[in-house]
Amino acid sequence: MTAVSCVFCNIVRGEAPASVVYADDRVLAFMDIQPVNPGHLLVIPRAHAAYLADLEAETGGHLFQVGMNLAAAVRRSGVRCEGVDLFLADGEAAGQEVFHVHLHVIPRYTGDGFGFRFGPDYHRRPERAALDALAEAIRTEILKV
Repeated sequence: MTAVSCVFCNIVRGEAPASVVYADDRVLAFMDIQPVNPGHLLVIPRAHAAYLADLEAETGGHLFQVGMNLAAAVRRSGVRCEGVDLFLADGEAAGQEVFHVHLHVIPRYTGDGFGFRFGPDYHRRPERAALDALAEAIRTEILKV
């Protein structure tokens, strides 16, 4: 997907409709047209970035800061909201469907029917040695960033 064919880029350019909640020079937030619950928002960077790795770190931090502010606003807005999920899928295997980074701000309430499904091994805790080995592998990659 390119910025020309990206639905979110079309929204940023004003070529597609959106119910905008927040806008600044780096991000845009608008109502999701397929909401999990009423009040479901999307926060996107104005600049096209398909994956988190394509996003400038400062913009990513700002995106989450705006998401946090919007979560608080949703709670105060009168929308049914007992909790909030902030969700960002990075890649197809993670559930990303539109390949332009987007943070979901989802109002939640008991019994809303939305949730995560866990695999069959979820309740089996890994050995500490396995966790330590993974931590070391990740720490090694942090130094390369």
